[in-house]
Amino acid sequence: MPLTLRGSCRCGAVGFSLESHTPVPYQLCYCSICRKTAGGGGYAINIMGDAGTLKVEGETSIGVFRAELCDDDGACETSSGQRRFCTGCGTALWMYDPSWPELVHPFASAIDTDLPVPEEKTHLMLRFKASWVEPDIGPNDQRFDEYPVESIEAWHRKRGLWID
Repeated sequence: MPLTLRGSCRCGAVGFSLESHTPVPYQLCYCSICRKTAGGGGYAINIMGDAGTLKVEGETSIGVFRAELCDDDGACETSSGQRRFCTGCGTALWMYDPSWPELVHPFASAIDTDLPVPEEKTHLMLRFKASWVEPDIGPNDQRFDEYPVESIEAWHRKRGLWID
């Protein structure tokens, strides 16, 4: 049975829950969007849940941010990813992208449920890390300048951490 994740914002205006087969917070994203909207330590940690199970309290206190994405040539477009946050205290809550309507990606920092401790981590989008960040990369950790090929689901399944 999937793990029920419960989360909230700092001021208490928003609470949410959802089911997750993939609750291990192993991915540290160093992109400027994640670290500026949800980061601590220069990165944000996303996990994955079933969008169909998302239940929200305090929906009127939720704002949506869609980042502008610019490539190395300077061409920009608005991301389809919708980052939800509390308009009262600014807590980053989750990211939803209609390109994958069955998924929602809560930020581990907003989850109140005890999460498993990862034995290894994946550091991604390292080419975008802030200059002051020195990633704490362990001996079994993976590192990527951009996105890894392995999905969150595949990572959990490969390590026997998928929760049925």
